[in-house]
Amino acid sequence: MKIVDVSARSCTVLLDAAGDYYARAPHRLVLNGEAWGEDARSVCTLFDLWPDTEYTLESWIGDEKEDTVAFRTEKEYCTLNVKRFGARGDGETDDTAALQAAILACPDKGRVMIPAGTYKTGPLFLKSHITVELKAGAVLSLITDRAKFPILPGAVRSTDEEGEYLLALWEGNPLPSFASAITGIGVEDVRLMGRGVIDGCAQEGDWWTEPKKMRGAYRPRLLFLRDCKRITVQGITFRNSPAWNLHPSFSEDLSFLNVRVEAPADSPNTDGFDPESCRHVRMLGTVFSVGDDCIAIKAGKIYLGMKYHVPCEDLEIAWCAMLDGHGGVTIGSEMAGGVKHVRVHHCLMRGNERGLRIKTRRGRGRYAVVDDIRFEDVNMEGIGAPLVVNAMYFCDPDGRTPYVQSREKQPVDDTTPTVGRIVFERVHAAACKGCAGYILGLPERPVEEILLRDCVFSFADDAQAMTPAMAWHVEPCRQRGVIAGFVKKLTLESVAMNGIRGDRLELHSVEAAEDRA
Repeated sequence: MKIVDVSARSCTVLLDAAGDYYARAPHRLVLNGEAWGEDARSVCTLFDLWPDTEYTLESWIGDEKEDTVAFRTEKEYCTLNVKRFGARGDGETDDTAALQAAILACPDKGRVMIPAGTYKTGPLFLKSHITVELKAGAVLSLITDRAKFPILPGAVRSTDEEGEYLLALWEGNPLPSFASAITGIGVEDVRLMGRGVIDGCAQEGDWWTEPKKMRGAYRPRLLFLRDCKRITVQGITFRNSPAWNLHPSFSEDLSFLNVRVEAPADSPNTDGFDPESCRHVRMLGTVFSVGDDCIAIKAGKIYLGMKYHVPCEDLEIAWCAMLDGHGGVTIGSEMAGGVKHVRVHHCLMRGNERGLRIKTRRGRGRYAVVDDIRFEDVNMEGIGAPLVVNAMYFCDPDGRTPYVQSREKQPVDDTTPTVGRIVFERVHAAACKGCAGYILGLPERPVEEILLRDCVFSFADDAQAMTPAMAWHVEPCRQRGVIAGFVKKLTLESVAMNGIRGDRLELHSVEAAEDRA
């Protein structure tokens, strides 16, 4: 058992480092000698603790005590109850002003407490050095009238006309967007926590109608952070977002712990978690069920990449569950600033179209380098294509043109992206459909290295055909092995493929390939 995070009112612990989202056995918890309850997850959070207090936590499996840890909660200056600021929480009154007043009035190391109730609200803006806690039964219910939403300009030119102030991003470009349910601009040392819900109510408005069209501005998220530091989001359930759910950008030192992200399977572009040009990020113990990629790691399109070249780097994603959604963990396709030093481990994926997925394309630029990516100890079930690396992803208005899709060598220039070393280790995928893996590099810049080690892929006899990668000339396939093209080095070590039809490796323009039992 390991302490992951401690605040004045909560503690997050890792109960089983070898589990995936679920621990290998349920743990019974005892806090300061009193029964706290049982938890079947590998990572859990204890809420409703008291500030500046010593605690001893015991974990039991059956009748045997597994471990004991001690911790002390942080100090807290005061608590501001939003009801005292006039918030009604009756599901009808617009509580935006009262909620925002409580946030703005909160002192450093103070807590804004939102008790049980349904609070109709517009976008709320965070301030530094505070905690906002949604108690169990509290719901922030986002208004649906877009005329009542503030608009964040994409970029504002500085007075010397040489710089710019970025405020809003939409799919990798600085474009005007409606303020999000929770918006943080340049704030630090903030905790958003609790067992409550932030509900975007998108199904009640017109957010999912013509979703790619800008009407006034682009759609809001449920959480948007820009240029923020030391932010922790803990325990909250996010649901029915108008667009992406959690979107931190150009921010650092971020923790997302035991969060839930939910959206209907047919909701458009409701990605679960899209960190963009961020660093030092951890996502632990979270469950996703959304209408697009569960996690999509990004770094902007070519304007942001060439101007700022800020990569997304040093990310840990662990003990999470990706249930449904287009991709489990995706890198790209907006990654012009580069993505590197990413570790995804001890996760569960079930029912996704593609599991571990990298997507880029010509036009992302010379800073668009994907390198040092490790996927380890991932359990999958019912995934169409467990592993996909696609350098010809047909996104954007020109995505289906010969410039992006040609299998002939193109000039290497400032628009050419790079895929470096990618490792898949101890990936166990049951009931696969299309193929174990599909790798498609660029003929002018092949993928540097792909390593699969100690992996198992099993196919059901009734597996349905599917298209593994979104690019031209990719045919639907069923029960195939690893299909690879335009790769410098491909290595398989102790990889089992059960129930495949045909060869384990189907190769085209692969410079060096080795399949070691």
